[in-house]
Amino acid sequence: MIIGSGLIANSLKNIDSDENLFFASGVSNSLETRSAEFEREFSLLKNSIEKSSNSKLIYFSTLSVNDLSKQNSHYVLHKLKIEDYIKAHCKNYLILRIGNIVGNGGNPNTLFNYLKNQIKNDSSFVVHTKARRLLLDIDDIPKFLASNCAFVKNKTINFAYPYYYDLNEITSAIEDKLQKKALYENSDEGDFYRISFDETTNDFFTGINPDEYLRILTQKYI
Repeated sequence: MIIGSGLIANSLKNIDSDENLFFASGVSNSLETRSAEFEREFSLLKNSIEKSSNSKLIYFSTLSVNDLSKQNSHYVLHKLKIEDYIKAHCKNYLILRIGNIVGNGGNPNTLFNYLKNQIKNDSSFVVHTKARRLLLDIDDIPKFLASNCAFVKNKTINFAYPYYYDLNEITSAIEDKLQKKALYENSDEGDFYRISFDETTNDFFTGINPDEYLRILTQKYI
């Protein structure tokens, strides 16, 4: 069963099954502050767990719970609260903490969509040269779950392509695909946080180098 109707939920349709409860609904905006939005997700999660107590729960969290600069944000605190609830109330679960998703549609404010739209529309923007981001092709989520879901129990996995892209790399790749020059200024700002990736994630991406992965993303989604 799939709970949700957004980008992640739609990507899971081909691996849907009665054995698994894919919870892909809730707050998608990391800047959200309204308590009602967080309470709605929490309530839906609790009800879904009660109704599907015999199913394995797969919950989609975020790698930003590791970002020290966001430890007091409403979004991160909410995600950690839900993770703790799942660990305490589910007998069989997998929590997938995911990076910056790249796909067709979805939130226009995601990093990749934002840069793509700024360049397409000849809009100027600022690139923080110290920032690094972990990207993830939306299609890799169902592929990873199809090959690993049945073998992982009661575990939290960090999942993204394990390379820290700087924003100039991403911008340049989008420029090359669009054959269009971006209007931006570099600023000596930004930060990033280190993530520990376990063997399951590293094995999944074995054989794909960073340039190739970024090229795949631009070819598929621009």
